[in-house]
Parts: sequence; C-alpha cells; structure tokens
Amino acid sequence: MDFNAIFAVAVFLIVIALVMSEKVHRSLVAIGGAAVLLLAHVMTLDQAVAHVDFNTIGVLFGMMLFVAVVKQSGMFGYLAIKTAHIAKGDPWHIMIMYVLLTALLSAFLDNVTTVLLIGPMTLTICKLLKVNPIPFFMVEIMASNIGGTATLIGDPPNIMIGSAAGYTFLDFIIVDAPIVCVILAVVLVVFYFLYGRGLHVPDEDRNRVLELDPKEQIEDMRLLKISVVMLVCVVIGFMCHGALGIESSVVALTAAAVIMLISRVDVPQALLHVEWTTLTFFCGLFIIVGGMVETGTIDMLANALMNFTGDDVLFTMIILLVASAVISSVLDNIPFVATMIPILLAMEGAGMDVTPLWWATSLGACLGGNGTLIGASCNVVISDIAAKNGNPISFVKYMKIGFPLMLLTVLIAGIYLYIVFQPV
Repeated sequence: MDFNAIFAVAVFLIVIALVMSEKVHRSLVAIGGAAVLLLAHVMTLDQAVAHVDFNTIGVLFGMMLFVAVVKQSGMFGYLAIKTAHIAKGDPWHIMIMYVLLTALLSAFLDNVTTVLLIGPMTLTICKLLKVNPIPFFMVEIMASNIGGTATLIGDPPNIMIGSAAGYTFLDFIIVDAPIVCVILAVVLVVFYFLYGRGLHVPDEDRNRVLELDPKEQIEDMRLLKISVVMLVCVVIGFMCHGALGIESSVVALTAAAVIMLISRVDVPQALLHVEWTTLTFFCGLFIIVGGMVETGTIDMLANALMNFTGDDVLFTMIILLVASAVISSVLDNIPFVATMIPILLAMEGAGMDVTPLWWATSLGACLGGNGTLIGASCNVVISDIAAKNGNPISFVKYMKIGFPLMLLTVLIAGIYLYIVFQPV
C-alpha cells in the first residue's frame, strides 16, 4: 500500500470512529473527511464528485419531497389509526403488521421510500399509545433491508448483480425470496423476546385509540386521492424503470415534481421537510469510500479474499457471504458490489462456476446493511427521523442488537446457500 492508500484508510477509520462516538454530528464528520482527502490530494475534485452516487441522492431527495407532500393529506394518520384498529390496539400486533408491511413494500420500492412512508405512521401510533417508538424503528430498519433482499429491484446491489449476471426478477424470487421469509420470521421471534413481551399499554390508552375515527385524520381529501394515485404510479415506476431505460432517481424526482405541481402545495414548506443532514452525510461518505476505491484499497481487499479461498466454490461462497455482510455493515454496499462484479466475471471467464458467488454477494451485501446505523441508506433516514422527533437511536445501542442479529441472519443464509448449491 502506498501513502495515499494508507491515508485514505486512516481517514475512513477516523470518520467511522467519530460517527460511533456521536460527539460530532455525522454530517460534519463525513464532509470533513471528504475535505481532508481533497486537501491531501488523495483524489481530485472531479474524481470525488464521480464517486457520489447521484442516483441514490436523487431517490432520497425526490422521495423526501414526495412524502412531505403526501403527509399533508393526513394519509399517515389515517393508516396509523386503521392499523391500530385492525390490531385491536395491541402494540405487539401493530409491530408485526408494520414489519410485514415494511418488508413487502421494500421488495417493490426503494428501501428509503419505504421507511419514509412507514416512519410517520410509526411515530403517530406510538404517540397515541404512549409507547417508545425506538424498538419499532429498529425492527423496521431490519425489515426494510431484509425485504429488499428478496427481489431484483428491492436493493441497489441486486439491480447491479442482476444486470451483470443476467438474472431476472423471477430468479431473485426463486433464490432469495424463500430464505428472506425465514429470516424475517426469525427476526420477529427475536424481537418478541427482546421487546414484544414488554409492549403493554393501559386499557384507557388502547380504548382511546380504538375510539378514534380514521377518517377524521384525513386533512385534505383531494390531496389524499392524488397521493394514492401517485403512490401507485411510483410503485409501477420503480418496478419498470429498468425496462424504460431510466434511473430510479428519475422516477422519484418526477413523482416529487408532479405531485407538487398538481397538488399546489407550498413548495418552500415542502423543502423544509427534506432531511438535508442525511443527504449531506451520504455525499461525504460516498467521497470517503471513493478515496479507498481510487487508491486501490477495495480492489486489494477483494483480490486478497479470492486468493485466500482458492478454487473451492463453496468455501469461497461462504467467505464471500460473510465478508460481504461485515464490510457492507460499515461500508456502502454499492462500491463493494461494483468492485466484486468484474472479479466474479473474470473468475467465470476462467471456467469457474460463480453462480453461488453471485447469490452470496447479493444476500451478504443486502443483509449486512443491518449491522450498523450506517450500513444502509434507510438506517440513516430512520435514525434521523427518530432524532428529530426526540427519540435518538445511538450508534452503539443499535449495533448491540443489529450486529449480532445481522450475523444470525447471515448464518441462516449461509446454511441455506450451502444446502442449495452443494454438489449432488
């Protein structure tokens, strides 16, 4: 490793340490780390900008605006009360419903879009029932990442892998979806023992919620109708954006522009609800990771992994699954998967069966996002929503539960892959 590579790794480790300490705001840490790399000439400004995933930023920005407008219709309040009625006011049953809804939406929508929709509903119902929303947020983060693993369009790594390997939507349903259902059930069982048994509310709070009329939560019926139609269009857009030859960010930004135009909402007011700190954090983080890409650090790590495992496909599969998960829990999984794709294609060109390795990368990179608060975009978005509403989720508190659970889900995925791909 040359000086630039060592420097880039040092900056990354310092940034991660500062984020974990929570003594400095993570957006400031990320932007500061990016500035240090530029000042040290580890990369040029053009190179830094090239590493910012503007598609991800565009999805985040567009859906934040979209949700800010939809929220004004009262839709989230309506859904929150309706869900409480279906669950008869039982907070554990409500948590189960939110988890299943989050996982299902994440399989067909961008994860960030899903948590932006579920987050306000969670806050509303938890305030009404006077329960701590943090356990709800934590399990919703995990459900979003797990659900997104199930389909081709559920998570960016799957989109990249499907494109490179030629896998279809049906391929992901056949291979990834079955184990995703098992993993989701296991996570619910774990959360029941962690939090579910203690989720009780007085009868008076429950009855107060059950007496509420969901329709009274609707503030603007015209906007609600527009929102429902637009949500359907967004779902279709995210499912078909590849066939249409447009990026997912174009879908999100178009949806935001259209709904603001036809609903005639106050645009400056809507912009105030954009989580600018989240966008800033991700821009800085993309540049910091880009520094390691530019200096060859990620390539070196990936090549070392391949050299270590040799030609044993199943051993390589398990190592790649674990490595993908652990690395993706602290690094953005997009540059990692982007680095692995040409390596896997080269191994395939040399005559190696890399089919199990594609699926190991998919499951590892997506499930690994549950390891820490910075492991995936939706984690950061949910934690920002929680903090802004007076319920901060600390990095360490989340990691104490998230990382062991992530390892458990990866273990389950590893057993599944071994059974599916072991030689007959």
